[in-house]
Amino acid sequence: MFEDMSKKLTHWLSGKGKESMVVLSTRVRLARNISGCIYPSAADTDTKEKVVGYFESAFGHSEKLREGKFLKASELSRLDRDFLVERHLMSPTFMQDNDLCALYVSRDEQVSIMVNEEDHFRIQAITPGLNPEGALQLAGEYDNEVGGFLEFDYDPDFGFLTACPTNVGTGMRASVLIHLPGLVITKDIEKVISKISKMGVVVRGFYGEGTDVLGNLFQLSNQTTLGVSEREILELITGVTRSIIEDEATARQRLISEASHQIIDKIWRAYGILKYARILTSEEVMNLLSAVRLGTAMGIIDYIEISLLNEILLLSQPAHLQKYFSKEMNAEQRDIVRAEMVREKLKEKRSLN
Repeated sequence: MFEDMSKKLTHWLSGKGKESMVVLSTRVRLARNISGCIYPSAADTDTKEKVVGYFESAFGHSEKLREGKFLKASELSRLDRDFLVERHLMSPTFMQDNDLCALYVSRDEQVSIMVNEEDHFRIQAITPGLNPEGALQLAGEYDNEVGGFLEFDYDPDFGFLTACPTNVGTGMRASVLIHLPGLVITKDIEKVISKISKMGVVVRGFYGEGTDVLGNLFQLSNQTTLGVSEREILELITGVTRSIIEDEATARQRLISEASHQIIDKIWRAYGILKYARILTSEEVMNLLSAVRLGTAMGIIDYIEISLLNEILLLSQPAHLQKYFSKEMNAEQRDIVRAEMVREKLKEKRSLN
C-alpha cells in the first residue's frame, strides 16, 4: 500500500488551487470525543481499545468510510508511521509510543482521522492552495458521517468538549502551509509573526506544533476555538493569509529592486546544486527547493511546474525515499539516492505552458 502511495503525489501538493504559488495547502481539523468515554490522556487500555473498536464498527457500517483505509497502529512499522507523518496524514507525536490507536485515510488522501490522539477523534481535511471553505466542507462531511454512528461529547453552553481547553467550542483548527522566503531573506518575518500573533494566529513549523520551520515553509493556524463560529475562524485565517501574501509580494519586489543580481544568483545556484549534486540531505533539498520555488513564482525560472517541486519535496523525505525505492537505507545511503532521485526528476522539466 505505502509503496503505491509513494508513487503518487498526494492531492494537497498538486500545485492547484488559489494562491498556489505561495500557499501549498489549507487544513481544517476537528476535535471530537465520544460521550461517556474517558479521554485518551486519562483512559486505561480497555477504554482505548473500546474507542478503536467503536470507530472500526462505524467504519464497517458506513459506505462512505469503507471507501478509505483503516490502519491500526499495531499493524504499522516505524517506517510506515514516519511515511504517514511526512504525508501530513497524522501528527508527528501520534502513534509514537502508542499501539492503542488507529488512523483512517480517505481514498483520495484529502481526509484522515486520528483515533485516540489527544482526543478520541481528530478529523482533518487538507486541500491544495488557499481553500479553507473547501477544507471545512470536507471535514464536516466526515464529522457528520462518524457522528451519525457515535454520539459526540457536546455541551449546550460550551460546545464540543475536548481534552485541552484551548480546543473547546468548535473544536476546530484551520491552518495554511505558506512559503515565505522573501520575508525571511529581508528579515521582516519576525515583525510579521508578531503582527499576526496579536490577531489570534499562531505560527508553527512544517509538520505543525513543536516542529521546525524548513524550506521557509510556515504553518499558520487560529488560536481560539471557544466563543467564535467556524465562519469567523475561516474569515480570520483567510484575511491573515491574504495580508501575509501581500507582505511577501512586497518583500519579493524589494529583493528584485535592491538586490536583483544577488537573488537571481541565489536562485540559479540552488537549481544548479539540485541538478548536479551527488549527495543531498532532506533539509538541504527543502532549503534549495525554497529558492527554486521562489524563482519559479517570480518568473526567473519559467520551465518548472510547482507540482514537480512539490513532488521532489515529498519524495526527498526519509520515509518516502525508502518507500519509493522499496528498500530501507541508512542516512548516508539516503543522501546518495536522494540526490540521484532529484537529478532524475529535474530532467523532466515539466513545462509551465
